[in-house]
Amino acid sequence: MLDRSDQPSAQARLGPADTPRHPAASGPVLFARYAFGPNRLGYCGPDDATELFELAVDGRRQDDLRALAHRFDGAWPYLELIAQSNGRPDPLDPEVVETYWLGNELLERVRPMALGASLDRRFRPRVRAAEWRWLAGKPEVGAKPVHAFHVLEVFPRAGLLRTDRVDDVLGVIDRCRIRWGRVIAVEGDWLVVAIAPLRLVDGRLVLAESQIERVQAWRDGAGFVTDIEPDDVISVHWSWACDRLDRRRLANLMGWTHHQLDLANATI
Repeated sequence: MLDRSDQPSAQARLGPADTPRHPAASGPVLFARYAFGPNRLGYCGPDDATELFELAVDGRRQDDLRALAHRFDGAWPYLELIAQSNGRPDPLDPEVVETYWLGNELLERVRPMALGASLDRRFRPRVRAAEWRWLAGKPEVGAKPVHAFHVLEVFPRAGLLRTDRVDDVLGVIDRCRIRWGRVIAVEGDWLVVAIAPLRLVDGRLVLAESQIERVQAWRDGAGFVTDIEPDDVISVHWSWACDRLDRRRLANLMGWTHHQLDLANATI
């Protein structure tokens, strides 16, 4: 998947032999890093964004992070489904959390019937009958419980792309998806990053050529990424820097994003 035109520079700094520069985050911390972006804006989860941020930065109060994660009713059922499908007792197993936000091989073990049943319970009462028909058929054609699926399929099935404010809707979808970008510069608590934006071209969702934007990485020096340098590749959620990506995770995020884009375009 790494030959996509929207991939970061081949010279992106990913560490010697692709070895992470810092220890891997625990599952609860990793979940919080990605959940904080929308939570701070009041879009999902409990009204405890400051606590979520502080716990994720500190990383020691795992039980408190778990209690907060349970209250993200949008993401939690997906985590449970991935964990159950892979025989993992903990929905906050770090691999399970990574699977939901970025995508990886654990998605392949989620059966279409299991995802379909979950979608039926959660979304059928909230979606118009005509739209539900399209959403209900997605698992059989390859949809998986990855965040990109929720952003690119559940939102459109709610009719958002058929309003007169397409630009606004696309902006929301684009900021909500987990994006990847190459760091150009560090400016105080902000990063200047090259990121491929989502566009609607001839009725299809596509990732356009990279554009430069500012992404917040820290609050008064505290955040989820450290020692960031130009050419590092980071993940971004709602304009907040979540993590530094190695080649494996970058390939997974890109691959599953494009996979879900293809499925979304089939019925947009």
